[in-house]
Amino acid sequence: MASAESQPRFGQSVKGLLSDKVGSCSVDVIALTRQVLKGSRSQELLGHAARNMVIQEDAILHSEDSLRKMSIITTHLQYQQEAIQKNVEHSKNLQDQLKHLLK
Repeated sequence: MASAESQPRFGQSVKGLLSDKVGSCSVDVIALTRQVLKGSRSQELLGHAARNMVIQEDAILHSEDSLRKMSIITTHLQYQQEAIQKNVEHSKNLQDQLKHLLK
């Protein structure tokens, strides 16, 4: 009789252990799912960051090109300014000469 009584207890304890193990596995599966989703979100964020970086790189290259063009324009404007200053000085000399001739 003792063995007949111990068998249901053994079955119940196995069921309890099995139930605990299933619960533990369920918790592990949920944690794994969360981690996979978190990793997926991280990949998504990295993808967005990479796209934004490419956009910024294009903007930087465009800005660099614009600065190079502005530098060329500045150089040309300096040449023109020098030429205008020389012409102003030359015109002052011509005005002085005209004044002396008209005296």
